[in-house]
Amino acid sequence: MDNFSSDYNSTTAGSGKMDPTAIMEQVKIQIAVANAQELLQRMTDKCFKKCIGKPGNSLDNAEQKCIAMCMDRYMDTWNTCSRTYNSRLQRERARM
Repeated sequence: MDNFSSDYNSTTAGSGKMDPTAIMEQVKIQIAVANAQELLQRMTDKCFKKCIGKPGNSLDNAEQKCIAMCMDRYMDTWNTCSRTYNSRLQRERARM
C-alpha cells in the first residue's frame, strides 16, 4: 500500500485533483498482485494436501514429482479458466 499512497500523493500534488488514469493503473496492479497471491496460496494448499502424506524435513522423489505435476496442471487449469472468462467478458462487452 505504500506505493499506492505515494502515487496518490503525486497525482494530487499541485492540482488538488486525482488523476483517474493513475488510480486505475494502481487498482489494476493491486488486482493482479492479489490474483497472483490467491493462485499461489490455492495451488500450495491443494498440491500439499494431494502430494504430501507425511510432512518431514525433505521431500522424496515421488513427492517432488507429484508436486511438480500438480502445480503444472493447476497452472494450466487456471490459465484456461482465465482465458475463457476473459473471452466471455469481451463477448458480453461487444453486445453492449
